[in-house]
Amino acid sequence: MRVSYVAIAVILVLLMTTAYLIVSKGIEAKDRPLILIPKTIDPHVEFWRVLNQGVTAAAKEYNTEVKVMGTPSESDIDEQIKLVEEAIALKPKAIMLAATDYNRLVPVAQRVISSGIKLITVDSGLEGGVSTSLIATDNYAAGSKAVEAMRRYVQGPATYAIVSFVKRSTTQLDRENGVRDHLKNDPSIQILDTLYSNGSEDKAYEQTKNLLAEHSDIRGIFGLNEVSTVGAARALKELDPDHNIKLVGFDSSMNEVAFLEAGILQATIVQKPFNMGYLAVKTALQVYSGENVKASIDTGSEVITKENMYTRENQKLLFPFVEK
Repeated sequence: MRVSYVAIAVILVLLMTTAYLIVSKGIEAKDRPLILIPKTIDPHVEFWRVLNQGVTAAAKEYNTEVKVMGTPSESDIDEQIKLVEEAIALKPKAIMLAATDYNRLVPVAQRVISSGIKLITVDSGLEGGVSTSLIATDNYAAGSKAVEAMRRYVQGPATYAIVSFVKRSTTQLDRENGVRDHLKNDPSIQILDTLYSNGSEDKAYEQTKNLLAEHSDIRGIFGLNEVSTVGAARALKELDPDHNIKLVGFDSSMNEVAFLEAGILQATIVQKPFNMGYLAVKTALQVYSGENVKASIDTGSEVITKENMYTRENQKLLFPFVEK
């Protein structure tokens, strides 16, 4: 009888221990956050601030915690790789990554997946489509929209310049390819080598000033993100007061709105970063729960000009609520 009681006691202890581990594991999994790793947490770049608003709104709606980990500069690829490694160690429900480099983030992204953590890419993807889902603007299509916008202001033979940001992000690659591919069949068009500002507005400003000093025949400039557009616009304000050189940019900061109103910026391709952030959280939670999701979700873009910037829908895109 004593042996039977001992056996029963051992079984009860084992059952209680197993139940405790199951419950505690469930609680631990429930309490684990999502982690967002944007290209930068620079407060001066409104795109990421608005995207974070979408993330915050979705986190509140779905009652989940989101931890944000980012670098001060968009060009610090090594630091972003380290942040992903730190995020893996935290064992989150999922990681939402805006990759600063198309290739170099792939090995650490694969470590995310091999660690059993769900990976969603937002804004910029990775070579080979490593993540479960990419939530982003169709940037190639956006590049072609920039060309169509430029053609409203520049006709005939022309020399164009491209002021871009970080060289190896898919966002940059797709936008540049969209621009170049939609101009390449016109033999009267010359496109100069792309300039890379590495996410610095001041560098984009200096590069554009040097560009204008070296090439007096430039008729149009494409700025491929917010800081590149604003930097180029600052240079044109100083050196092209008659607005002979046309500028088509990307994004919708308050500085860009001012340049639109002043006629320095002719058009800007506006993304929908709030939607991007919201859908990133929603999709990450769906993937974590085992649901099937689309491999790619296009959040869309709109061409904003001085003529259409005051419509109700475009006002919503140009003036999202940004905490100061």
